[in-house]
Amino acid sequence: MRKNKHEKTISRQIPDTMMLERIQEATDFLLSRTRIKPKIGMILGTGLGEITDRIKSPIRVPYHAIPHFPHSTIQGHRGNLVFGKLGKRPIAVMEGRFHIYEGYTPQDITFPVRVMSRMGVGVLLVSSAAGGLNPLFGPGDLMLVTDHINLTGMNPLIGPNLDLFGPRFPDMCRAYDRDLAALARKKALELRIPLREGVYAGILGPSLETPAETRFLRTVGADAVGMSTVLEIIAGVHCGMRCAAVVAITNVNLPDCMAMISIDEVIDKARKAGSSLARIWEAVLFSLDI
Repeated sequence: MRKNKHEKTISRQIPDTMMLERIQEATDFLLSRTRIKPKIGMILGTGLGEITDRIKSPIRVPYHAIPHFPHSTIQGHRGNLVFGKLGKRPIAVMEGRFHIYEGYTPQDITFPVRVMSRMGVGVLLVSSAAGGLNPLFGPGDLMLVTDHINLTGMNPLIGPNLDLFGPRFPDMCRAYDRDLAALARKKALELRIPLREGVYAGILGPSLETPAETRFLRTVGADAVGMSTVLEIIAGVHCGMRCAAVVAITNVNLPDCMAMISIDEVIDKARKAGSSLARIWEAVLFSLDI
């Protein structure tokens, strides 16, 4: 008998027991490679890896060596999971992330978040490069994400719920932890680093936005747009993590006078903002009470 469309979709889903086994296998492998028991997890985006240069005695584990881990394919992503201490804080840092446009599923993209949760991570700090939509922003600005709009059409929680991590319907009204946001604002002010704030729109990519799409995104309330972050935050919230995100604005899209931009320019702008972002994250980490 021919299966209907719904039955085909269900048959391709990974059973929750198999997913839990994969997560645990990756977790056990990493715990065997380091004595660090991370309490803080970080995900670093395009050109934003400077924070790992500040880690004492870092242990780098390539993604391709970790069981069931996706492999990073994007320029500007180093592709390592780094363990160490920043100050006295034990951390795990992803040097590069994964995207839907690479062909990965939402579950693949958030697999590392699940693994970090099993290792004991309770705070998730996320960064990425983003296009600016707010006309008051400029290239090189940093924006504290206060909320997001998921326009990917996907969600990492689709399929069997992983009850070990969180509920079937996690509340997202405070996805971005208010105390972490307040601490980021305070440290940026102390460091005299301007820190914008706004709403981040997550899209599929990899094509950049048209003028009409840019106008739409601004109309619905977005201040910046990118191709990552939202799925990882959703998974982090589901795991019960306290989450915060800061994005580096690489260019500003004004729909009536948009200029073309290349990936090399994006990486260059992100790297220039990376030093300031690393200083903010470092100050936040030093002040966290965990």
